[in-house]
Amino acid sequence: MTSKKVVHEQWRGFTKAILESISDGVFTVDQKWLITSFNRAAEQITGITREQALGRPCWEVFRSSMCESECALRYTLNTGKPVIGKSCYFIDAQGRRIPISVSTALLRDDQGRSAGGAETFRDLSEVEILRQKLSRGFVMGDLVSHSPSMQRVLEVIPAVAASASTVLILGETGTGKELLAKTIHSLGPNKKSPFVAVNCGALPDSLLESELFGYRAGAFTGADRDKPGRFALAGSGTLFLDEIGEVSPALQVRLLRVLQEKTFDPLGSSRPEKTHARIITATNRDLEELVQKNTFRRDLYYRINVVRMELPPLRRRKEDIPYLAEHFTARFNRLQNKNVKGLSNEALSLFMAYDWPGNIRELENIIERAFVLCAGGTIGIEHLPGELTHREKIACLPQDIRTAKDILEARSIELALRKTGFNKTRAAGLLGMHKSTLYRKLKRLNIQKP
Repeated sequence: MTSKKVVHEQWRGFTKAILESISDGVFTVDQKWLITSFNRAAEQITGITREQALGRPCWEVFRSSMCESECALRYTLNTGKPVIGKSCYFIDAQGRRIPISVSTALLRDDQGRSAGGAETFRDLSEVEILRQKLSRGFVMGDLVSHSPSMQRVLEVIPAVAASASTVLILGETGTGKELLAKTIHSLGPNKKSPFVAVNCGALPDSLLESELFGYRAGAFTGADRDKPGRFALAGSGTLFLDEIGEVSPALQVRLLRVLQEKTFDPLGSSRPEKTHARIITATNRDLEELVQKNTFRRDLYYRINVVRMELPPLRRRKEDIPYLAEHFTARFNRLQNKNVKGLSNEALSLFMAYDWPGNIRELENIIERAFVLCAGGTIGIEHLPGELTHREKIACLPQDIRTAKDILEARSIELALRKTGFNKTRAAGLLGMHKSTLYRKLKRLNIQKP
């Protein structure tokens, strides 16, 4: 056997190992629509054995909702263009209706001639069950959640709202810290009084000081009249100090005095004023670490850390993703006068697999972007950005048999990386390859840590 044949046989064996290890069902057909290969996952999803499937027309095996008029594989064989993530359903061996997403690619032989097609399909049953179980969940004011980790936060809100204690809200950017502060205010005894918010990280010290405490006419050049600060505007309501960790040490001293004595001095005034506002602070930074570095005053930290509430990031409360997506869809339908039905099963599956570094704000922005591209119907993966779909890496590959192999190999590698928390050594072990081989494939397939 020549070296070329040896390499070819090794490649065929490697390809077969990939097909048998991935969780997506894969089958191929020839020019007569007869099934020529059928992987292990396809057997598990359909309930049909490989022996029963091989040599039969694909429509006899799958009985899919697309077989009659919208066959994705027929489209690919006729046009040469792949189909990615099309939602449909098929009837399995027990007669059950199984929701799936389908992707197709054209197969070519060594001379570049069409040799049939390949189809991968993913079982979306769990996503569909999750969608059907969607309900109101835990509700507290404007906050709604299905997550047990959020339930612990929501359960203490009534007691926190009834007190006058200072509150410190911790959480990553985009987790909804201001919404939690507004909910506490709306459930408190002074809910009819103002809720005033200040982003302490958005203003330099001189402007932030005048914004918080106000000034008297003549306090500085251009101050031709009195201006009340946010403490005065809040009255007996709530003053929300967001990004409290960004305040300079000099201004921290003045804030400490306000919290201790309930008085403040407007710029240019010789007489202190009383404040009755309830103070809620928030930050996405580790204040204890800042205290250790002497960039945040210890006494101020103890003063604001009376009641501490921590919002979990979206990646730790993924039960909320379907509800939040539905909530934002309904809101943008009202704002834009559209009738978008929501997310397709495949789009929701991608949402559930994504880690959401920007949290709820990022989810809202992605759905708003999808509304720009989606005129009606459901939001599909074609309306989603590349960080969710990895379309860029698929689009740049040649549309032939290598395309299908690369897509399958990329999915297998990504699955192993997710299972190991992107530990490349452990992922290589799961895949049965050397670490250096994995690095070469990561580079060639443009797979990056999300």
